Order: sequence, then C-alpha cells, then structure tokens
Amino acid sequence: MPEFQRAVLDSLRQPLETGEVTVARANAHVTFPARVQLVAAMNPCRCGHLGDPALACSRAPRCAADYQSKVSGPLLDRIDLHVDVDPVSAADLALPSPTEGSEQVARRVASARAIQSARSDQTGARTNAELDGDALEAHATPDEAGNALLMQAAEAMRLTARGYTRMLRVARTIADLAGSPDVSRIHIAEALSYRRQPPRA
Repeated sequence: MPEFQRAVLDSLRQPLETGEVTVARANAHVTFPARVQLVAAMNPCRCGHLGDPALACSRAPRCAADYQSKVSGPLLDRIDLHVDVDPVSAADLALPSPTEGSEQVARRVASARAIQSARSDQTGARTNAELDGDALEAHATPDEAGNALLMQAAEAMRLTARGYTRMLRVARTIADLAGSPDVSRIHIAEALSYRRQPPRA
C-alpha cells in the first residue's frame, strides 16, 4: 500500500465507508455501486527487513515509521482486519500441516454465512458488515465481561466511533464462526487483536 501516493489511497476512504463511488465531471456527478472487499499488503518498512539486525537498514526504526505513515489513520480505521505475518523460513516449510484444513475452514465459513443469512430476515443486512444501528446493538452487544473489556480497550486504544462499530461487527462474525449465539469476552479480545493503531510521531 505505501507504494501508492497518499492522495490516491485516501480516495478509497469514502467508497469503503458508503459502498459507493462518485465520479465528478464538469457537467455531472455520477454515483456507482462500489461495495468491495479490500485486501491489501505492506512491508513493515521499505527494505522489508525491520526486526532483522543482520539485514535491516541503518535508519531503522525511523524508516518504518516514515514508510507506514504513508497510509493514513482514517484509511486504517476503515480496514477491519490487520494481520502481521512473520517471515517463513525453510525450517517452517518442513513443519506438519495445520490441524484444521481448508475444507474444515470452508465448512465453518459456510455455517457462519448461513447464520448471517437467517439473521437478515430480521435485520435486512446480508452480512455482519452491514449491521448498523438497532440491528448492531441487538445482535452484537457483548456480555458483561466482554463489554467491560471493550470499554477498557476503547479508552486505551482511543477507538473512534467508526473503529468501535467495525470492531463489534468483527466480534459478531468471530462468534458466528465459533457457533456462539452471544458475543463474549473471548470474541471481543480476538476482534481487538485485529485493530491497528496508526504510527504516532
């Protein structure tokens, strides 16, 4: 992502928020549907070796802050899942396969989508990503322990209203994948683990 100009990246903010994109020309403004699933990747720094003393450049960690700051906080706030992927060594490739295979994961995802489809009869939202307002409150409000963690994290992480809402939707989805009718503390904790704070000076 940081290889694109910041203005170009920030132009994604409104389409990601509303699911629409507006093209403005001299004689007209035309709005098109633009509900997308954005998948993006970035290295921790320009050389990609941050954290490896043998390969990292002499400007670390300042170079990482400069590089990552090209992606604005408001854009990061609109991306629901942030996953750090550690480098894979040759020794890692020789390890046995994960216990849960792709077919098992696919079955869990299909089951979660079926739960969301059934819920859409009440909410009108096809997926948890579309839950809002009363529907979000009715279906994604966590239990007492989960709410306590959420309030603590919201203050510590300085979650925006947008980040708070998106985090609840992610927690609801995690609960669906686990087959849980309620959003509990463990689902809130996992959802919070996917939130990334923008680099600060």
